[in-house]
Amino acid sequence: MRKQISPATSVSGAVQLPGDKSISHRYAMLASIAEGATKISNYSTGADCQSTLACMRALGAENETHDGILCIHGRGLDGLHQPAAALDAGNSGSTIRMLSGILAAQPFATTIGGDESLSRRPMERIMKPLSQMGARIEARENRFPPLTIHGGKLHPIEYTLPVASAQVKSCVLLAGLYANGRTTVHEPLRTRDHTELALREFGADVDVDRLSISVTGRPRLEGRELRVPGDLSSAAFFLVAALIVRESNLTIHGVGLNPTRSALLDFLAEMGAQIRILDVSSSGGELIGDVLIRKSRIQGGVLEKARTAALIDEIPVLAVLGAASEQGLIVRDASELRVKETDRIATIAENFRRMGLKIELSKDGFEVPGRQQFHAAEVDSFGDHRIAMAFSIAALAADGPCTVLGADAASVSFPEFFDTLQRVAE
Repeated sequence: MRKQISPATSVSGAVQLPGDKSISHRYAMLASIAEGATKISNYSTGADCQSTLACMRALGAENETHDGILCIHGRGLDGLHQPAAALDAGNSGSTIRMLSGILAAQPFATTIGGDESLSRRPMERIMKPLSQMGARIEARENRFPPLTIHGGKLHPIEYTLPVASAQVKSCVLLAGLYANGRTTVHEPLRTRDHTELALREFGADVDVDRLSISVTGRPRLEGRELRVPGDLSSAAFFLVAALIVRESNLTIHGVGLNPTRSALLDFLAEMGAQIRILDVSSSGGELIGDVLIRKSRIQGGVLEKARTAALIDEIPVLAVLGAASEQGLIVRDASELRVKETDRIATIAENFRRMGLKIELSKDGFEVPGRQQFHAAEVDSFGDHRIAMAFSIAALAADGPCTVLGADAASVSFPEFFDTLQRVAE
């Protein structure tokens, strides 16, 4: 799909964003192996999270939506059954990586794959710990989907992540639910803790000691009534839009403010963004609040080490902000960008080139000079939802209309993105 985006003079009003993608995945998986029904409001409308629901249905956990409330009928820890066909994770790395932890413990073999993009994403990071726990996993070229997971009785392990990854951590912790004893994951850097919070909410025994997370196996998980906060990663696009378009004043309601995710707001504030947080509350252990933002003079910044890991999904749109800032943006320690839905370092650079923007690449990051002029161009999502949305935001500051090729990629995480953008950008 081609989408034309015209330059804007303001980004104003109020928006309510769809449910957080990361939390939605986790609630769906845990609700499916809990006992009894779980009711979830504001579940993500993105295609990735629908892929998770479809996989859980195929495994026997029925789910349906009535009046905007998703109801999942849990099967209990041992109630899933062998699917009639291979599971389809679509474009969702979260689905295949986290669900593999559950599949590794099942008394049957399961094949799980996805689309062309997902089939290029390496899976050794989950295959290694799951194999150590007792599962046997076959993969294309020993590293790529589809995966055939021969599940069975698992034993607990103590595992140190070679690279900070919330998905891999979650995979091991979910597998640990099925192992008799205590499974522990050690992180090199702190990553988002939605899995730990969700596990506690459903009744699991979870212990967190700085960078070490442990779960006790064989808990009795119970269904809950839950609300998914608005997705802060989706909010990032509108926050940047309000910062780079003059005369902007935007309110985003009900945004998730989890401390392992709110590094985005801290970073933007350090760059000079005028941000206010109002009406903070808690739901399911997750903080929620309203975010107010207006056009600000942005200085620039550096992303490296733990902060890069915390903001890895937001880097495409932060690159856009860096080009509009006074001093630019430097990104280091971001090699994980190379193995996302696309090589995001390469796709950011290509679209920068098309818009006449300067960027200097390194193996694990890049440097973007500030005070750059965005030029009208035809940019490309390359099938990556975050690239599609990031360069739609860049188009708002261009000197003429831009065309986004493959704009439909945004539906992976945010189907309402273009409608919402049209409402607030004038």
